[in-house]
Amino acid sequence: MVFENVPLVASIVAILFAQFVKVPIRLMISRKVEWGLMFSTGGMPSSHSAAVTALMTTLAIEHGFDSPYFAIAVVFGIIVMFDATGVRRQAGEQAAVLNKLVSDFQEFVEHAKGLTAPEQAEKTKNI
Repeated sequence: MVFENVPLVASIVAILFAQFVKVPIRLMISRKVEWGLMFSTGGMPSSHSAAVTALMTTLAIEHGFDSPYFAIAVVFGIIVMFDATGVRRQAGEQAAVLNKLVSDFQEFVEHAKGLTAPEQAEKTKNI
């Protein structure tokens, strides 16, 4: 039965716990309850990392550190955690660029509004 598969159950519980704990962490930081975080991707703690860590741990306990199952889980875990770190870093860099674009666009809009002022209209008529 699938519920007797301890590594699988541990991984799923770890995912659920990591997703749930995002809510109280946000509450402590921003004093706001955001239940939607339980269903969001990204952020900390990483449910991906929690799942592979639970998988590795239970396989090490059940089969030992020298088992091929543990070896597969470790390689899988390294790939997942390394990739998650890279994705988070890239997302942060893209967010910085997008924030700069929004700021520049807002400056452009403010400047463009100034071009439509009556005195600007007179200046452009004479050109």
